[in-house]
Amino acid sequence: MILICDDDPGILEMLELVLEDTGYEIIPEANSLNVRAIVNKQVPDLVILDLWMPVLSGDQVLKMFRENPITKDLPVIVISASTDGNDIALKAGATHFLAKPFDVEKLLELVEGHLN
Repeated sequence: MILICDDDPGILEMLELVLEDTGYEIIPEANSLNVRAIVNKQVPDLVILDLWMPVLSGDQVLKMFRENPITKDLPVIVISASTDGNDIALKAGATHFLAKPFDVEKLLELVEGHLN
């Protein structure tokens, strides 16, 4: 299962379309507050996470993952248009960072690398 969390419906839909050919179940989620409940039900194989979201930001979600023994090693690709996004994401424990707009082929390469 691949969990995608981004508050932008356009990005969420695009990522869902791009990733559906991986053969994994795709769970799109626009509200970062719902991520904990989703992960508690079933730990995903990979998370793609936007950095800047209302209420609970991506780095806060990521820190929550890293503090939980069950999700501490979960691969997380952080995406953001922020100029300091790379530093923030890596400090929070991201496995990889991709700047928006990102190359879809590069994203697929990272996804396949983590799932195989």
